[in-house]
Amino acid sequence: MKITDVRTRVFEWKGRTVPPEPHFCTNPMDMLELPADSMSSFRFHSWLIVEVFTDAGHVGLGNAALSPRLTKQVIDQYLKPILIGQDPFDTEFLWQYMYRQTMAFGRKGVGMVAISAVDLALWDILGKAAGQPIFRLLGGRTKSKIPVYASRLYDPNLKNLAAEASRYKEAGYRAMKMRFGWGPTHGAAGMQRNIELVRCIREVIGNEIDLMAEVYMGWNLDYARRMLPLLEPFNLRWLEEPVIPDDIQGLAALRAAGRIPIASGEHEFTIYGFRDLLEAKAIDYIQFDTNRVGGITQARKIAALAEAHSVPVIPHAGQMHNYHIVMASLNSPMAEYFPVVDVEVGNELFWYIFDGEPVAENGYINLRDDVPGLGLQLKESGLSDFNITE
Repeated sequence: MKITDVRTRVFEWKGRTVPPEPHFCTNPMDMLELPADSMSSFRFHSWLIVEVFTDAGHVGLGNAALSPRLTKQVIDQYLKPILIGQDPFDTEFLWQYMYRQTMAFGRKGVGMVAISAVDLALWDILGKAAGQPIFRLLGGRTKSKIPVYASRLYDPNLKNLAAEASRYKEAGYRAMKMRFGWGPTHGAAGMQRNIELVRCIREVIGNEIDLMAEVYMGWNLDYARRMLPLLEPFNLRWLEEPVIPDDIQGLAALRAAGRIPIASGEHEFTIYGFRDLLEAKAIDYIQFDTNRVGGITQARKIAALAEAHSVPVIPHAGQMHNYHIVMASLNSPMAEYFPVVDVEVGNELFWYIFDGEPVAENGYINLRDDVPGLGLQLKESGLSDFNITE
């Protein structure tokens, strides 16, 4: 079997959007004096779809949610020429070829995202050719179904926030994740607003449901150190990305404080980066995203590395490319899950692009044994809601 073509398309949402309220989530720009809606630049309303065609009739489907237009250029100009004529089963060779071809300008960020999207498509081909879902190729089931946590809780209005948390509790979720809305430039008053958010949710869900909190790189070490003792009484399962991802020593210092477990990895891109995090004892949970970290070829290596350090892997963003990793790994106890809602920040777009994503029931999702590959196909009926660029 040989690769005959690679097609990339950017799907830009043109349908109805519901912009979140200001302070729905901190972000790296909260170190600067900017308008309250600075998170608007972190909204993702477009998605990249990659299709890899073969002479055997199998078509692999990959995707990328970060910088779709730039990622498309990398694939079209640098990766497609070296893929044509290759055997898609040579996943390790092709991964190394793509990685080394883009080494001078890639390594992390957009370069690695492009490799990830292609690698997902190659594994989709492998699964389809073998007639097996990808998790079966990675070792099979380690759990009958996957526990998922509801990941949203954006609204800074306490009444609305409490109502949303109550809905997730009633729906059977045993874990959920909130966002903090205030960072260093908002001072001590902002710290108290953050505490109001977590207190509001904990009062609704009690202590028998896990609660995690997202910072999205919006604090610095000084601010995080001040926040930790204030947050400790609320028994957070983890504090996510409290400082920028390059500040490995800052993560390590917060973890060493021993007050709240630290999670990170959503914005790390290579096995070497995760090796550095683990050797620095900087994190309690690894949160790579398979469509950013080098695809399944690299994700499975990082998962093995994490297991050797007894650090659980709970990938960022859920979605099928991550669920296959979670299902095949005993070291992945649960997965993130974005509920089906109107388009807000862009995390929801995959529901509008793909058919095949499992819907949570009573806090769990399951993967089918009879659907080969990733288990996804494009939702043809919904494509009119997108501007599509080839």
